Amino acid sequence: MNSAAAASAAEEATRRRSTVSQTEQWAVQELVFRIYSMWSRADPNVRTALLELNREEHIAYLTNGLRHLGPAFVSLDANRPWLCYWMLHSLALLGESVDDELENNAIDFLNRCQDPNGGYGGGPGQMPHLATTYAAVNSLITLGGDKALSSINRDKMYTFLRRMKDSSGAFRMHDAGEIDVRACYTAISVASILSILDDELVKGVGDYILRCQTYEGGISGEPGSEAHGGIGWHFDKELNLGFKDEQTNWWMAVTPFGRIHSVRGEGLPFSNSEGDCASDSTSEGEDGTDGNSSEADDTCHLRQEAQQSTSSSADCKTNQPSPIFRHIETGPIFDSIALQQYLLLCSQLEDGGFRDKPGKPRDYYHTCYCLSGLSICQYSWSKNENSPPPPWAVMGPYSNLLEPTHPLHNVVMKQYDEAREFFSSL
Repeated sequence: MNSAAAASAAEEATRRRSTVSQTEQWAVQELVFRIYSMWSRADPNVRTALLELNREEHIAYLTNGLRHLGPAFVSLDANRPWLCYWMLHSLALLGESVDDELENNAIDFLNRCQDPNGGYGGGPGQMPHLATTYAAVNSLITLGGDKALSSINRDKMYTFLRRMKDSSGAFRMHDAGEIDVRACYTAISVASILSILDDELVKGVGDYILRCQTYEGGISGEPGSEAHGGIGWHFDKELNLGFKDEQTNWWMAVTPFGRIHSVRGEGLPFSNSEGDCASDSTSEGEDGTDGNSSEADDTCHLRQEAQQSTSSSADCKTNQPSPIFRHIETGPIFDSIALQQYLLLCSQLEDGGFRDKPGKPRDYYHTCYCLSGLSICQYSWSKNENSPPPPWAVMGPYSNLLEPTHPLHNVVMKQYDEAREFFSSL
């Protein structure tokens, strides 16, 4: 048997022993390679056109969704604030606002989702839940203005968050619900942006997250579970959540799979001019994939993992206007250009919207997080939130530039600033 035949036989044997998720991963990789190959061989004008953000098509897709959803969306009846957030935040990233009728309808609807005892449910009359509370609050902050912001009952919200607080230091998603890092993130994010975060809410959260760090270096949803790219971006040590630096393996956290030796209690080699650690957050993936070798490529994690390397200077507890986009002399710890290229070539659809991966249909969820990731990539080289990125940092024409998004809360910066000023004055 010649070497080519032997290699083919070995490959076939590997495929026969593969798991379902491995087979799916290979299929996605093949589609991605095909797209990149087609793009690389195309005429230069075509290549440029393929890297353009289909802004008008995205706006039409999102606005139509806000006005009317088909019967297939009945399965998301308990996630209606999320639908509002995915669409409204996407439009805000595109620099678009909704008309007065849509704005008032959204505020009125979300107000009906607000529970009399605090928090927001997935729809009117539904049980309040931390996930939909996060989505509703971010939706109202994205809409902005006195009517939207004053509709949030902060006193009842604080009572709800205290009720969700568990003795472990973590939070429950809802009454008698599961305890995990999602609940911690959504609770702390909401409390921070509403300026109601205090020591009672923060107490023990850091220790709980510390127990979720795995041997891989990433963060799992709960102690003992597998690390996941969608979880690790939620927290870093500058959130003032009680992390014990000497116990947190930050070097392993930012090194995919801990490939470089484990270091505890030492600063990372990415520092700003003041010597502060400028990128202490957790990160699991490289070249556009998450760190889980058993999952197919997933664009919703690209924004989450990219944000891990840009969010370290935000102080959620004090809610001070810390510079979010600190300049890192060595640049971001991910390839911002490669991620933008993947999103524009493999996830964007010509008629509007983004998809999870090649072979999947578009949806509002992935449209939101692909655009969020695109924004994070574009601004990852900016010295601060007020300085536009250099032209070379934006893949494709500079008209692709989106609004900057807050890397911890994921609302556009100008809406975050308005909300912070509004709630800190109360």
